[in-house]
Amino acid sequence: MNVTQTNTSTHAQMRAPETVMRLAQLGSFHQSRLSFMRTLTRRMTQENWTFSRPIFEINDQGVGHAVYCAHTPNRTYSLIAFAHDLPAEKRSDRVIAQAWDSTFTLFDGIPTRDDIIRLQQNVPLQEAGRVTQSELSVSRANRSVRLWEHVVARLAAGQQPDLAEVESVGYLMRTTAVYGSGKLGAADRECLAMRPECAAPFQIEMLSVFLTRSYVRDLAQHMANLRGGEKAVTLDPEIARSMGIGNSTGLGMAPFLVNHPILLNNWIAAREEAIARVRNLPTASADEVETFQNLFARSVLSANIWHSAHPIQIEKLTTLRKDLQSLAMHIEAANLMTDRPWDRLFIWADAHLRPDAVECLASLMLEPYGTLVDPLADQMSDNDAASFRINGAMTVEALNVILTDNYAWAMDIDWTAKAASARAWYVSEEKLEPRLGERFEEPIAEFEQPLAPGRDAAALYEALKEWTPNVPIASFLLAHPEHRHTVRRAQIVDQAPFAEIRDNTIGSDLLPIDMLRCKLSFFGATHFDPRSDRWLRICLFGNAPYPEELQSSASDFWPYPKLEPVHP
Repeated sequence: MNVTQTNTSTHAQMRAPETVMRLAQLGSFHQSRLSFMRTLTRRMTQENWTFSRPIFEINDQGVGHAVYCAHTPNRTYSLIAFAHDLPAEKRSDRVIAQAWDSTFTLFDGIPTRDDIIRLQQNVPLQEAGRVTQSELSVSRANRSVRLWEHVVARLAAGQQPDLAEVESVGYLMRTTAVYGSGKLGAADRECLAMRPECAAPFQIEMLSVFLTRSYVRDLAQHMANLRGGEKAVTLDPEIARSMGIGNSTGLGMAPFLVNHPILLNNWIAAREEAIARVRNLPTASADEVETFQNLFARSVLSANIWHSAHPIQIEKLTTLRKDLQSLAMHIEAANLMTDRPWDRLFIWADAHLRPDAVECLASLMLEPYGTLVDPLADQMSDNDAASFRINGAMTVEALNVILTDNYAWAMDIDWTAKAASARAWYVSEEKLEPRLGERFEEPIAEFEQPLAPGRDAAALYEALKEWTPNVPIASFLLAHPEHRHTVRRAQIVDQAPFAEIRDNTIGSDLLPIDMLRCKLSFFGATHFDPRSDRWLRICLFGNAPYPEELQSSASDFWPYPKLEPVHP
């Protein structure tokens, strides 16, 4: 178990879990240097990874396969892509879909012809197929039909795509699932955890998406060339770079944060440690201040071009833009070079701004300090394969102390009130996805998933009141095994203070998109676009360098839009 404890050796302490782990705060996180996409592109650049495309056999109907290889200093990973001619009536982003425009697997090594034949019989089937430990991930993607046709048609006619069209969508394909960690028979996390390039979380999945982006660009160009012949033109590199891979994410992702408490702790703890390290710097150099100010200006631009039609996000964007204006005025007048400048700036922001701007500032403060921050990325995984064992020797009294220290917020909730337990998490038999239902309006209570740790902690606390303080908790659990999972969580939180969301996850005012945004910010997503309070759209690797551009890319700051306009 990789647990980063609160740093007590610095003047500015890591923020308290009671502050950070509230859903309103988690739902305001932004990408940072520690986000998994940036960790990957930084490593690829620093280690001089090379890339090749040994196979691209796709016909004029857009059917065939291609192989994209990433060559690390020690091994090769290969994305095998299968292109399909998908009828419009079969195109669906739902997990229960049975056909897609393209399907993929990330292969450990360089596939042989026999490997490709075997995978061709399984990968396009996704859940209905099976792969082996030679495969590290399985994924699929669908075209953004309108933009795809626009780009292909314009290139075929000898013209570049319309920038407004490109910017309104941002991607030519969107993934509907990227499966790793043993899904469908693929290699388990334990098979890869000791590889340096897999030390940070989700690096295999991010590599799959990174290579998929190259495939999508190449496929669009290939189809345009076939359609237009000699008249076709090559997609402008700047326009190509502006497009990422889309993704629609719903409730299926939300329970992840509750079900992986140690992993969640390690993510949050690494970020909070990074923030504390920067806040404790006594001075800042002129170059560091210049980097921060440049990226702050680019963040203001990012907020201004970030659009959403959903009322919740519209309100958040309005507040974010207003707060960034206030922050800009404060920065202009502040001394950012001496007298613990980042600590002073953060204290002011925390007192005067709302969470979205505070978390934006927190991410920006890390940017000039790669040497100080980046090593923390390798501490963000949970590499302990063994399940967390309950300490049965712990006394009832000791457990009560843990509960009162870490779940006081849950004790303050009246769990008998309908509003407090209005929702219930369950898995839909029809859709095969997690769902959030109305407990008192639907017959779902008996199918409820254990995703209400606050309610369960309060129930455990009440049950313990009848037990003698010095009795070992093992005796209590023999009589009340229904509390085992809550005892385990409480003992985890005692060691991993950021392991628990400190809010009601079944209340009537729950916004699941806060949980989604938290997780996706660690992936490195930007411009979150909620379509309801339960699902949103994002874009991955937008503005990132392509494989052939990694070594010529000037910086690690690709998530921030350029201040100058992009011209075709």
